[in-house]
Amino acid sequence: MNVLLTLAVPLILAVVGICAVFGKADIFSSLTRGAAEGLMTVKDMFPALVVLFPAVYMLRASGAIDALAAFLQPLLSAFGIPAETVPLALLRPLSGGAATAAAADIIKTAGADSLAGRTAAVMMGSSETTFYVIAVYFGAAKIKKTRWAIPAALCADLAVFIASAVICRVMWG
Repeated sequence: MNVLLTLAVPLILAVVGICAVFGKADIFSSLTRGAAEGLMTVKDMFPALVVLFPAVYMLRASGAIDALAAFLQPLLSAFGIPAETVPLALLRPLSGGAATAAAADIIKTAGADSLAGRTAAVMMGSSETTFYVIAVYFGAAKIKKTRWAIPAALCADLAVFIASAVICRVMWG
């Protein structure tokens, strides 16, 4: 199996090359045209990412996420969301890396088999980095006005976090 995985990319490239030769396609111009289109996509997405990454870093470094988590903890606990997972719920829509670090911290401190650890795992697997996805996909599609996409996605995130907590409490409570 490892040999097949190691050879997968070279085999795919070889098959594409053979098909291109027999199909009489100009491989080099096709590759350069694809690279140019990829660079145009990156050009459209880059400004949103330049704003998003430092903003997430500043929020974490300033302690704003921890302060907001402390403020929202009683409200979210009323919905059954474990207190330890509140920072994860706040970070997940913003940054996958920050959310992964928060989930790892929850699992390390509370334990993988704890309600908080299981809830964090379900939250991570059930949710998406909303702002990153919107920046990338809307940027790639050259959509400037997100209209209701962000509020709808944040409502979906909230529903996921509440459902994750409720399901974990019912199953392992």
